[in-house]
Amino acid sequence: MKSKLLSRGRLAVLAGAALTACLPALAWEPTKTVEFIVPAGTGGGADQMARLIQSIIAKHNLMKQPMVVINKSGGAGAEGFLDVKSAKGDGNKIIITLSNLFTTPLATGVPFNWKDLTPVEMMALDEFVLWVNAKTPYKTSKDYVEAAKKAGPGKMKMGGTGSKQEDQIITVNLQKQTGAKFTYIPFKGGGTVATQLVGGHIDSSVNNPIEAVSQWRAGNLRPLCVFDSKPMDYHQKITKDMAWSDIPTCKSQGVDVEYLMLRGIFMPGGVSQDMVDYYVGVLNKVRETPEWKQFMDNGAFNQTHMTGKAYRDWVADAEKRHEELMREAGFLHK
Repeated sequence: MKSKLLSRGRLAVLAGAALTACLPALAWEPTKTVEFIVPAGTGGGADQMARLIQSIIAKHNLMKQPMVVINKSGGAGAEGFLDVKSAKGDGNKIIITLSNLFTTPLATGVPFNWKDLTPVEMMALDEFVLWVNAKTPYKTSKDYVEAAKKAGPGKMKMGGTGSKQEDQIITVNLQKQTGAKFTYIPFKGGGTVATQLVGGHIDSSVNNPIEAVSQWRAGNLRPLCVFDSKPMDYHQKITKDMAWSDIPTCKSQGVDVEYLMLRGIFMPGGVSQDMVDYYVGVLNKVRETPEWKQFMDNGAFNQTHMTGKAYRDWVADAEKRHEELMREAGFLHK
């Protein structure tokens, strides 16, 4: 009788162990405050997107742990990238990227490459618009280019975020395509660039829509053209007379320059797939909120979205393109 009871006990233990083995593992979640790194200054497009994501997550309780946005713009964003690179395997840290993901290591030789990180999700692509002060007489990009040529080499000042980054790359291509010569003035962020243009301290900028929309709406800035192959697909009026869709392409005005910028999320290298999947799940919930959709509309974003292999392949191709652009502009580190 005793031996039968023992046998039954052993069977119960074995059965319990088998059942436990069949249960799915608990999903990973952050274990402390998540640091959301912005490798750029405050007020720019990356900073605005990061802070919106953080606010949506907090408002809708999409994470149990809090999230804090930290700007690390030193060295054209190298400070932020190296911080995340050094946090290998840490699931409590993410970073939002822009084109300095490629341009900073290519221009400076800093020991960093996007492969040191783990791609999580492309949130959108950002447009670039040629802006001037609304008090100036320029109505088209052709008007402004002709004025720059007439003023003489370097007389017109083009403001942009950072040196040897996307804004300056566009400026160099603009010069090559038109023959106009600008003096490029770097600032820490797109918000500062817009403020400088409103104040008349620079003559133009190639800011992203979200970086200049409030000044456009207030009547202080004027968009001349968008650096894309087609007009933006947003038809709601921003000013009394114009919507984003009313801004012509630069190419249609004889300026054959196109450029779109990544707005994507990465994690440190060496993280698990469970960690990546967690943030993909959170970010997909962010993208479904009315706040996010309004942000996309206000900033006239190209709403291309990717995860997984498609995202990784896109990033790899973008790196090759930026290397070519940097080489043509003479910006590669020697």
